[in-house]
Amino acid sequence: MTVHAIEATAISKKFGNLLALSDVNFSVADGETFGFLGPNGAGKTTTIRILTGITAPTAGTATIFGHDIVRETIAARRQMGIVHEISNVYDDLSAWHNILFASELYNVPRSAGERRGKELLELFGLWERKDDRVKVFSKGMKRRLTLAMGLVNDPRLLFLDEPTSGLDVQSNLIIRDVIRELTGQGVTVFLTTHNIEEANLICDRVAIINRGQIAAIDSPERLKKTIQSVQSVEVAFDPSSPKLLEHLRELPLVSEVRKEGDKFRLITEDPSGVIENVTTYAREHHTRIISMTTIGPSLEDVFIRLTGLMIRVKGVKAID
Repeated sequence: MTVHAIEATAISKKFGNLLALSDVNFSVADGETFGFLGPNGAGKTTTIRILTGITAPTAGTATIFGHDIVRETIAARRQMGIVHEISNVYDDLSAWHNILFASELYNVPRSAGERRGKELLELFGLWERKDDRVKVFSKGMKRRLTLAMGLVNDPRLLFLDEPTSGLDVQSNLIIRDVIRELTGQGVTVFLTTHNIEEANLICDRVAIINRGQIAAIDSPERLKKTIQSVQSVEVAFDPSSPKLLEHLRELPLVSEVRKEGDKFRLITEDPSGVIENVTTYAREHHTRIISMTTIGPSLEDVFIRLTGLMIRVKGVKAID
């Protein structure tokens, strides 16, 4: 029988009269990068607290590599590393002493902790700053150190809660590269993120949770294929007049227009027809098309559709 890294079976959780999770079922394969997406209040944090043994489910079971997280909490936790959204580093300690402290918490022998700590600080570009107090580190450096601390015990399963939230580009890229390297080594990664594009780039599969229930689980590409009707044409003009957005919304075959930076995204079920209409519009209004391309549905489109988030259509209608 295949033993999954995570197996959640019919998990429910109540807080008084509030049902935070309702019959949640999913599994994560050994070595998989699994994304867990959902709007605020959907149940992401509650699920992680159950999977990491911080709180017990009201009903259902969860296992980590076959160990029941409630009945075999210590055995299950020995398999995992946990990196919370807020960096849990000690500002008055050096990076090196933070690493050593984390290794003691994970009950890693001193020699092994020092060897692993050096590897991790080098991996995250922090070795030259190992003796500096963390209080002088940037947010990105603290985040990298937090991730290194979560890996000091060589976990088979790593829980990452919003690992790149609010980080600079360099730290963001380093962390993404490390995640890919870890999965290449067979480490299972359970990732929660509000960055949908990040999940699209990193994850083998994603689960979308909404109102305490799983709305969908699949690979990003397969999820996109479930809403093929959400096609779009992305176009940029020179010059771009103040009334351009209003004019584009009035074009035939366009159901919605989104301004994205210096470009406009026209949602449609007929991209070729919209391309013809945009070309005609540009010619008649003496404006030049700088770029134009067709785009299929994104993971963000799937997220919006499945979670019922409200989006504007032609400035009036809302889609659930």
